[in-house]
Amino acid sequence: MHVLWTHGEASVRQITTVLASEYNLALTTVQTTTRILADKGYVAFSKQGRALIYRPLISKRAAQASALKSLLGGLFDGSPGALAQHLLETDALSKDDITALRGMLEKETKGDTS
Repeated sequence: MHVLWTHGEASVRQITTVLASEYNLALTTVQTTTRILADKGYVAFSKQGRALIYRPLISKRAAQASALKSLLGGLFDGSPGALAQHLLETDALSKDDITALRGMLEKETKGDTS
């Protein structure tokens, strides 16, 4: 999906080429993955010559929201607080991350009058 979000559209061969520097994936693996994404409605494709050109149907933001909802429900009993606590306890957040989050929380709570 990252390749499609970055490039807008790409063939299986183009996706494989972009990913080759970081991952050792066979063309057939990428082909299977793009077909599954199409079956699930995350990407669409059109035919250009002999190649299928894929394009994203879901934004990165929407995919992140869906994945986070699934993660929260499956591992943290639907509790964003439990996820945040886990991130803090496992040192997954840097000092900069914590400072940024603190600023967002302060900004958010200033509008809360309850």
